[in-house]
Amino acid sequence: MISKKMTAALNDQLNFEFHSAYLYLGMAAYASSLGLNGFAGWFKTQAKEEMEHGMKFYHYIQEQGGEVALEDVAAPGVKFISAAGLFEQSLTHEKKVTQRIANLMAAAKKEDDYATESFLLWFLNEQVEEEAQLADILQKLAIGGKTGNSLLILDGILGQRK
Repeated sequence: MISKKMTAALNDQLNFEFHSAYLYLGMAAYASSLGLNGFAGWFKTQAKEEMEHGMKFYHYIQEQGGEVALEDVAAPGVKFISAAGLFEQSLTHEKKVTQRIANLMAAAKKEDDYATESFLLWFLNEQVEEEAQLADILQKLAIGGKTGNSLLILDGILGQRK
């Protein structure tokens, strides 16, 4: 069983994961409005993953005897300004998620909550992958350019993500 303090912290992250899904859906809509349906598909898949992450927290809280506390999902609160900018904003967001997971891990360590620490390790590893993937996309945009044909080529490549 986890402490009330840890339950509250995990619930906060659960709700943040749902907010992340909402953010990525907003990015998908913006990409689609630009005619970049490959990017839109990539961001929709990202949104789906964030929902799955939220559900992992949901189930873990319940399995540990905690009470799930769902909150309103806030609007993305970010203005999208360019196709390439979506990936810059995504990397910034994922770095924030990584820091939040690290803070949760530190809290679990402080409480000697080894089960939660083990649970969070999966998320920490996932964040390494998320940041690396976005850094790779940004590197390709830096090499090929953030407009024109290279953007269309990258749109085609990212559209293959399942």
